[in-house]
Amino acid sequence: MNSYRQPGLVLTDRRFTVPLDHSAPDGETIEIFGREAVATAKAGEDLPWLVYLEGGPGFGARRFSGTEAWLGRAVREFRVLLLDQRGTGLSTPANRQTLPLRGGPDEQAGYLAHFRADSIVQDCELIRTRLTGGAPWTALGQSFGGFCAVHYLSAAPEGLESVLITGGLPSLDAHADDVYRAAYPRVERKVAAHYARYPQDVDRARAIAAYLAEHRPESGGHLLTPEGFQSLGIVLGTGNGSHQLHYLLENAFVAGARGPELSDAFQEAMRGATSFAGHPLYALMHEAIYGQGPRPTDWAAERVRAEFPQFDAARALAGDGPLLFTGESIHPWHFDVDPALRPLRETAELLAARTDWPVLYDAERLAANEVPVAAAVYHDDMYVDTGHALRTASSIKGLRTWVTSEYEHDGVRAGGPRVLDRLLALVRGESER
Repeated sequence: MNSYRQPGLVLTDRRFTVPLDHSAPDGETIEIFGREAVATAKAGEDLPWLVYLEGGPGFGARRFSGTEAWLGRAVREFRVLLLDQRGTGLSTPANRQTLPLRGGPDEQAGYLAHFRADSIVQDCELIRTRLTGGAPWTALGQSFGGFCAVHYLSAAPEGLESVLITGGLPSLDAHADDVYRAAYPRVERKVAAHYARYPQDVDRARAIAAYLAEHRPESGGHLLTPEGFQSLGIVLGTGNGSHQLHYLLENAFVAGARGPELSDAFQEAMRGATSFAGHPLYALMHEAIYGQGPRPTDWAAERVRAEFPQFDAARALAGDGPLLFTGESIHPWHFDVDPALRPLRETAELLAARTDWPVLYDAERLAANEVPVAAAVYHDDMYVDTGHALRTASSIKGLRTWVTSEYEHDGVRAGGPRVLDRLLALVRGESER
């Protein structure tokens, strides 16, 4: 173990060996990384543990600088484990460079089938017993981390002292088609709100998409397309995302020798914002997190988009209406334009066609839940459907909700100590809904 300090914190890097397949504990193993964080003044104390489950899928735990955001509140009373879920961060990586070591696409897809919430929770349980001496811990799940926490309640509630969920209550039984059928209207509302705030962006967005459609520029091997440009709308689900998008668009063009052209700075910013080089599992596993039972996900976001033709870039450019940005969705074309994903296209196809995903949520066990649970549900959350979330909340015995329009999906980060304070008060019965 390697320990070091940041302002207000003592950090310790921890590594754990776990089975790739928990049903074969004597088989192949992988490594899971977690960063322990404890307040400097409490480093020697026997504190309860809190495990943080990051959103995603495919993102390592957030890298904090000192006691920023919610972490400062957490270390007042917890020893925190910032967990890099399998395949992310410093845990055994899964990307275009490492996956070919598994073999061909069939072997790669089989390997990645062990990278969902069920395996992540089993990792947590092995790690918990090694850290706490068997005592239960508190889980804080953001977004997809909340999906993992709900599976935790289904599969191993004995390992949990309490559960805190922020923007991450999944539907217990919705197919991926249902998820995206609910998502596209929410995204359209967010885009309309952005254009109402920044009406000058309507013409700018159309001009950028038209330029990309005509010229198809490349940046660092990444093909820049109208569809890729539309995907920048994913930021509209965060607290300052609309402003970020506006500032990106306002300096898109420069006057070149042959007339207006997209600046190098814009092209590089777009490439950086749309590249999956740092989180390829997000693209590979995003729809798989909704897979339960024999029905394949089958590129649900792409198929369902056909039901919402207003999102078609070519159609928008052929008419005079606004170009709609898109949100949190993965499409086959992602694996054509992004050099970090191109070698994994066939693997992605096999995952999309998979028909043996285990069921993730046990409705009967959740209905009999005895673990204190509190969830922040963000009103009109662009990433997680509020209706789905509230139905799930009503299906988990004892879960207390805080429904708020004060924050977007990133409330636990943007709201800092306040969000965590509210959830801890709810699970302890110190606050009303």
